[in-house]
Amino acid sequence: MVVINTYEAVIVISLKLGEEAVTDTVKKFRELIEKHGTIENVDEWGKRRLAYPINKETDAYYVLFDFKSDGEFPTELDRITKITDGVLRSMIIKKEA
Repeated sequence: MVVINTYEAVIVISLKLGEEAVTDTVKKFRELIEKHGTIENVDEWGKRRLAYPINKETDAYYVLFDFKSDGEFPTELDRITKITDGVLRSMIIKKEA
């Protein structure tokens, strides 16, 4: 039996990529999550100032994904965010039922 959990993922994308590449990166993660689960909500916060500089950048593009998937997919999503060019930070948390 597969247990489906609810998760929340925040992905912080570098603005150095350019507007088109940022849009493509958001689309990439949206499609990846849809392939392995169900997206409940995508909230694009847009360009925001970082609390502290990351790689000498002070601004970035924030996206929040609310989704449902099995318990193994968030580990794979985390791995992919770490190896994707332009992703400065990401955080995936399991929401309480």
